[in-house]
Amino acid sequence: MYIRDNEASAEEFEAMTLPFTVPNSSGQDVQLSSKHSHITQGNRGEYVRLAVHYRLREFDEQVSAVREGMARVVPVPLLSLFTGYELETMVCGSPDIPLHLLKSVATYKGVEPTAHLIQWFWEVMESFSNTERSLFLRFVWGRTRLPRTIADFRGRDFVVQVLDKYNPPDHFLPESYTCFFLLKLPRYSCKQVLEEKLKYAIHFCKSIDTDDYARIALSGEPAADDSSEDSDNEDADSFASDSTQDYLTGH
Repeated sequence: MYIRDNEASAEEFEAMTLPFTVPNSSGQDVQLSSKHSHITQGNRGEYVRLAVHYRLREFDEQVSAVREGMARVVPVPLLSLFTGYELETMVCGSPDIPLHLLKSVATYKGVEPTAHLIQWFWEVMESFSNTERSLFLRFVWGRTRLPRTIADFRGRDFVVQVLDKYNPPDHFLPESYTCFFLLKLPRYSCKQVLEEKLKYAIHFCKSIDTDDYARIALSGEPAADDSSEDSDNEDADSFASDSTQDYLTGH
């Protein structure tokens, strides 16, 4: 816009010695013409045309490769039936996190759905912003969006497991097993503590598939010894066994 609309005289353009280049996406200058080394009042129209064309076509090779790959899965002409937003939603899920959908696939182990702890948990989730809900999903599932519908979960339940091994419970963070879509909660004494611990976990415990990272006491030291770690592994194995059994029996 500056080059196109600049009202400088021919002499002033010459004095500015603007190179006939445009920066690419990595910040390197690309020469647009072998005929011109600098922008002048006479060639600035050609410069603008070439610069716009380069930036619009810079990724043609990469886009072509993506298109070719997609065509092996979905016939390309069918893509024109959907808007960009519809395609994004179908592939990636909705950027909004509807809690009613998450609740509909939730199951509970070691606690009743009507327990105060579970009520506090959903109240805290309701108070979360959409960004915090995405962080929560990353913490418990390793992804930041939910599938579009219950059917798209393909039988995968969100499991909330409450254990009594955390003592005192208010000194421990939640744990997650992303491969099982499993959240482990201590029996927190109140909603405020639950909210504090859950927010800390989703903001600062960002490792994926590292099941021990959230077992931290308030002192900052590891909260469990080897025997406790063995117990955790047994919990995971037990849950995996239960999940396999449910799958085999159709539950």
